[in-house]
Amino acid sequence: MADVAEERRIVVAVDEGDESMYALTWCLKNFVSPNTENTFILLYVRPPPPIFNSLDGTGYLFAEDVVVSMEKYSQDLAESVMEKAKNIYKNFDNVKVEKKVGLGDARDVICEMVVKLGADVLVIGTHSYGFIKRTLLGSVSDYCARNAKCPVLIVKR
Repeated sequence: MADVAEERRIVVAVDEGDESMYALTWCLKNFVSPNTENTFILLYVRPPPPIFNSLDGTGYLFAEDVVVSMEKYSQDLAESVMEKAKNIYKNFDNVKVEKKVGLGDARDVICEMVVKLGADVLVIGTHSYGFIKRTLLGSVSDYCARNAKCPVLIVKR
């Protein structure tokens, strides 16, 4: 009986931080099996654009060219993160890589995308915030561990 390669879809949440790139590197070195077809889906979530209420007057502070500049910066940042990730995975021939960019709150988008993409596992880095920072800022990795509809691997540096 011939060995049939199992296919795994691994979503790796990436951002500008070193923690997510470390998680990608760790995953490539420790989680990839030679008997498995591995598809890595790099997921970057752009924050939503700011919303301004026209009644409070602050909407007038942002002219259309400023909004366009902010959008361009956000797109450039996404491309920069994906290029940084490419430098990490380019030496691994046994993985296919797809790139996805979402828009919104990272916690919600990541949990929605693992379902939409049919992820077998979600890999996410952690900033290792202390209790106070985690309470004030929230933890994307903690939220995903509780709410994602697939196993979650949190990689700590």
